[in-house]
Amino acid sequence: MHWRWLAVSLLVAATRPAAADDNDLTVSRLGTVTGSGTAGATVVPDQLAFRSLASQLGVVLAPHLLTPADTIGFGGFQFTVDASTTTIDQGAKYWRALDKPTGSMGTLGVFVRKGLWLPLPSFEVGIGAVHLDSSQIWAAQLYTKLGVHEGYHDLPLPSVSVRGSVSRVMNQREIDLTVASLDITVSKHVGVGGTWRFDPYAGWNYLWIVPRSEVLDGTPTVDALGPANMDDAKLNFIFRDESAVTRTRLFVGAKSQYGPLQLALEFQLTFAGNSVDDVTGATGDCTAAPTVNTKCDVPDTARAQTGLSLSAGFDF
Repeated sequence: MHWRWLAVSLLVAATRPAAADDNDLTVSRLGTVTGSGTAGATVVPDQLAFRSLASQLGVVLAPHLLTPADTIGFGGFQFTVDASTTTIDQGAKYWRALDKPTGSMGTLGVFVRKGLWLPLPSFEVGIGAVHLDSSQIWAAQLYTKLGVHEGYHDLPLPSVSVRGSVSRVMNQREIDLTVASLDITVSKHVGVGGTWRFDPYAGWNYLWIVPRSEVLDGTPTVDALGPANMDDAKLNFIFRDESAVTRTRLFVGAKSQYGPLQLALEFQLTFAGNSVDDVTGATGDCTAAPTVNTKCDVPDTARAQTGLSLSAGFDF
């Protein structure tokens, strides 16, 4: 008999509704229901909140650098595990998309990098995946890097590289987010005792964050299939497409290597958002009910963010 109770208990546990984690977004909270009753109510999307939320989330999930300017060579191969923490403005109204926002968000990722001779010498590609802590959100990342000047370690000349990256957010049902990145890195190789190598580096990074809204339920607590709620589907809404959010980021770090073992530490400073987009909507601040053929400014009000990243792995 006790086996039967055990089977029932396991079945109940397996069919339990999945609870949202602390960093799982509910973007529909950025819409305000006005009017009364499902027939007379409308949902007003807060475009400002949507843009600023995407701006800060995009920085959290943007590609991190964690490598000096020198490529790993056309025969080189690298595998790393990367951990990062990035601050967010938890007191901002747009973070009401979370139940309990904290002052930072963490990510954990794995990456492989490979040096190539083609299409150009000093060329490197990398691919990886990043998971946002306490959420179901993942981001697939890809980058290509070109060493513009490298290898002159005996001369007082720095190495210089240019890198392009993209991060694509997955497993998020309410917001479609893509982050493109372009950076310039300068570094200098320093040998330590003929056994260690130490590479301090610094650079500048430009981000394009492209947010797109999925269809959102303005009244998630209302059963749309209920006989008295036949008009509830009319309260589904989306945020209008906006131009890309742009952010500028500075970074400084260092990589230390002994044999195949490597460790890198990096600090990032992302300046406050200042991009503005005009969308068809309401006059003024885009928080009033939308009207036809009118426009409003949608500024990015995201504050500056800082980040700290650590990478450990093998460099062959």
